[in-house]
Amino acid sequence: MKNLKECSYNVKTHWTQTVFRIVLGINLLYAGISHLTFARVEFVAQVPNWVPAPDDLVVVLSGIAEIILGMSLIILPRWKALVGWIVAVFFVLIFPGNISQYVNKIDAFGLNTDKARLIRLFFQPVLVAWALWATGAFKAWKNRNAQT
Repeated sequence: MKNLKECSYNVKTHWTQTVFRIVLGINLLYAGISHLTFARVEFVAQVPNWVPAPDDLVVVLSGIAEIILGMSLIILPRWKALVGWIVAVFFVLIFPGNISQYVNKIDAFGLNTDKARLIRLFFQPVLVAWALWATGAFKAWKNRNAQT
């Protein structure tokens, strides 16, 4: 088994991917800060009822995670592929909040119609793909056996 230094988390990416990685990082930073400050109430409203933790705690912890992930996308380019996978998994894990907003007809973030909330659901896979492409994570996974 390869150790961390032998793994290709520092996959070569095109400059456009770098730009998109940094833009995604900035957006995650913004979202994380908004979780902790001006949009906290709206994020609390999105926490599904079945989550076994206090809603505000979930929002604070997810905000902190978004800040860490956003910073990691920006300042850890050598680990970009690993960070890309972690960000993609994070986007999958928070998807139930978007589903909950749609199913429970929760108005937040200007999404005040069923149509708007439904359309938002289709953007989550785009975010997952963005994280994997911009960081070269999928490329690193695809080429993982070629490094031996």
